[in-house]
Amino acid sequence: MDRPYIICHMVQSLDGKVTGDFLYTPACEPATDLYYQLNRDLPSQGFACGRVTMEGSFTQGWYPDLTEFSGVTVPDGDFVAQHNSSRFAVSFDRRGRLGWKEPVIVDEDPGYGGCHIIQVMCQGVAPAYLAYLRKTGISYILAGSDDLDLPLALHKLKTLFGMETLLLEGGSILNGAFQRAGLIDELSLVVTPQRAKEEDFPLFYGYGPEALEAYTLEKVQKYESGTELRTYRKR
Repeated sequence: MDRPYIICHMVQSLDGKVTGDFLYTPACEPATDLYYQLNRDLPSQGFACGRVTMEGSFTQGWYPDLTEFSGVTVPDGDFVAQHNSSRFAVSFDRRGRLGWKEPVIVDEDPGYGGCHIIQVMCQGVAPAYLAYLRKTGISYILAGSDDLDLPLALHKLKTLFGMETLLLEGGSILNGAFQRAGLIDELSLVVTPQRAKEEDFPLFYGYGPEALEAYTLEKVQKYESGTELRTYRKR
């Protein structure tokens, strides 16, 4: 393939939801613990998330003061920063809204901590923001004009960073976009024995359970807690 192999790796409820209060209950802890363990153990060169997920998990809403970059011009095209990381945090942030203080993820979990950050954005992001990323040592890829061109972005991740396998870790909207583009090769679903609320988001935004018909269930591992690990491959 001219792109990384994509494994969608998520915790979900019995009724197929990936957002909701159930994720923060003691009953879900065995599932989240397994999820994080698999994030460390699955062979990949990193993980990918959408803007909302990255903000909730890592940046906490912080945004830089771009005043010092006002009027700055930057070279056209993508930017590959110098780094020593073997794993990457791929942030799909269409308009460039995330604020990073470091060029790597700062986290105690070795599955995340130390991952070099790559911002994937549309063309037309403000030069001041691009200049800020360059100064901070954060790589970026530009793919698409009004919306992200996911196939192009993935092609660049492989050619520029040598990425062979990438864990897609939500949220629901980003997962749905990958599903529509036919870019998900495998599912790694950690299922907690709980149900979510009707308004909570599904694995793929805009899709119901029928989306799983595009995949073959290959393996189910059951645990004493009631948690299950379900592995699917694209037909």
